[in-house]
Amino acid sequence: MIYWKALVRHQQMKDDEIKILIKGNKVITLRELFEGKKETRKEMAKLPFTEKIGQLIELQKVASSWGNRKDVIVWKIS
Repeated sequence: MIYWKALVRHQQMKDDEIKILIKGNKVITLRELFEGKKETRKEMAKLPFTEKIGQLIELQKVASSWGNRKDVIVWKIS
């Protein structure tokens, strides 16, 4: 019930009106959040392929250690 009220209220607000608290106790608008994500994606797209694979392996390591899971494969690249 509470979720539905929040959803209805959200649909009535503009992206510039919705505020979000992020890391470092900084407040930004929803529009600023999406613009930042778009810029981050553009920067990551420009990275060399080897760097992208390195980041993927780091994410695999985090996933395998999270909850001490044994069913997550971490690539070994030499």
